[in-house]
Amino acid sequence: MNLAKGSQSWITFAAGLLLVSGILLILFHEHSRMFLLFFLLCCIIEGFFLLFFRDPKRDIGSGVVAVADGIIRKIDTIHDEDVGESLFISTFMNVYHVHVNRIPLSGTIQKIMHIPGSHLPAFTKESDRNERMVTIIKTEYGPVKIIQIAGTVARRIYHYGTSGQQVKKGDRMGIIKLGSRVDLIIPKQMISSVHVKQGDGVRAGTTSLCSRI
Repeated sequence: MNLAKGSQSWITFAAGLLLVSGILLILFHEHSRMFLLFFLLCCIIEGFFLLFFRDPKRDIGSGVVAVADGIIRKIDTIHDEDVGESLFISTFMNVYHVHVNRIPLSGTIQKIMHIPGSHLPAFTKESDRNERMVTIIKTEYGPVKIIQIAGTVARRIYHYGTSGQQVKKGDRMGIIKLGSRVDLIIPKQMISSVHVKQGDGVRAGTTSLCSRI
């Protein structure tokens, strides 16, 4: 099983706890019930991290692909200061989803900007004030903006790219550790049709969100 880049410290820490709990269980067998419970808890934690940080291979879809695994929480038309008249697609990631985010369209990373903020639940309207990472990709169809948003538990966004880097559709772009929400903003004039609706489940890199003109 492939594991996400940036997850090594979490998995190593949990593995260390598991090792220590196993040693304690052997050494203090007279208190076996207490140390057995501790050992089982460490097994659950390690299993959770292995599941959470999985990074499966994906067959890349057509058109503009999903940035994140999750559920479409909102689709709207907005005016964005960097993109202009835009299609806005927001995806909420639950704890059981793959949390590796992917590039929706090939181009060059123009800007990566970290914005500090709150850590409110990602599914609420107030989460617009949360900590976030904004990435703008220059494509042949115009600028595309991706906003990775932290949540209550998700407090660290790990970005894989650098400004000026050329990226391909479906490339891994980063991970929100233990969370949360990703917003995609695309120039409206480049879209011929939208393939998803609110409530749909999507998979990063695989699900086609919309077709290009």
